[in-house]
Amino acid sequence: MIRSCDAGSLPFFGSMDMLSRGAEDFSKRLGSEQARFFERLIITAFSDKLRAGITIPSFPQLRDMSDMYTSSLDGVGKTEGGYVTAGDLSAKADGGIIPEVQAIAKNAEKIYGEIDKPFQMAICVTGPYTLASLFRYKTGKILRKLGEALSSIVESNIFNLKQGTVSLVTIDEPLFGVLDDPLIDRGSEGRENLLKAWETLASRARNRKADACIHLHSTSDDLFWSVESLSVIESHVEDPIYKSKATKQHLMNEDKFLKASIAITDFDKLIKAKLNQSSLEKLVADVWKEISAGKAKPETFLEDVQSMKKRLSDILEQFGSDRVTLVGPECGLRGFPTYVSAIECLRRVSTAAQENERKS
Repeated sequence: MIRSCDAGSLPFFGSMDMLSRGAEDFSKRLGSEQARFFERLIITAFSDKLRAGITIPSFPQLRDMSDMYTSSLDGVGKTEGGYVTAGDLSAKADGGIIPEVQAIAKNAEKIYGEIDKPFQMAICVTGPYTLASLFRYKTGKILRKLGEALSSIVESNIFNLKQGTVSLVTIDEPLFGVLDDPLIDRGSEGRENLLKAWETLASRARNRKADACIHLHSTSDDLFWSVESLSVIESHVEDPIYKSKATKQHLMNEDKFLKASIAITDFDKLIKAKLNQSSLEKLVADVWKEISAGKAKPETFLEDVQSMKKRLSDILEQFGSDRVTLVGPECGLRGFPTYVSAIECLRRVSTAAQENERKS
């Protein structure tokens, strides 16, 4: 059975200050109005993902994920030029509690009652390489330290309850492989430290009975294949990993699996595809104005279920159903114009997966 998942993020159009204060108050167990607002928002969004048919939804990521994880670390200072180390990098004494995850764990029984079965969920964590890019001085040592600290955070937030469980941890590395970076040249200490950081994260997840996945935007650098405890690889819809003959050999040799990315989430690209005018940026801007004014429905520009089913079918034909374990959109949906359109995208992904399952 192929399971559906998502990368976590959703559009948020309310008060970011209230959301941030609510997350902080909730993590401190303060019964403030902001904490209650935050809890309701997270539970509603998580339940909406489940109702859309997503099998393993990630916690709703409405805040900036990099800020979320840097704020969970000790030994970090912030300057105009970026973050700097201000002591030993480590998870905070409370284990780096993720309030979104804890809100779901606290309300597990309520969520269970709504869907009438135990739920699964995913934790998406900013990877050590991407998080290190926010520091003014990115070093191999920082990569290793971030890997250890993030692993402690992930370990502290994985729960396994009768009503629901964390079954997937996704390491989000959108910057890896995108730029030529001497720090991780082949044979370098930095490259070895990054490999160890990923292995630490993946092994801690697997030790807690959760699969470990890496989310990439480019697979041009093949270091990820060497992470022994990593189970699942995912990238963007048009990434060569989904067409390369070498991929199948890697999957077999390294005993890994693919997440099939079947829905494009770059909304500008979706608009261009609908207009068939890829070079006319003014048209794209005009569409955004119409959406903002309520004159155009953003759902009009989403890919249809048949297009998603075709992508999934092609990937399954290429690699076999035994090596494709997850299906989902290529990335998060934070850039979508409305919350409703984001949930509709997830519903179509889920429908494509379910219809493929019935057909097979």
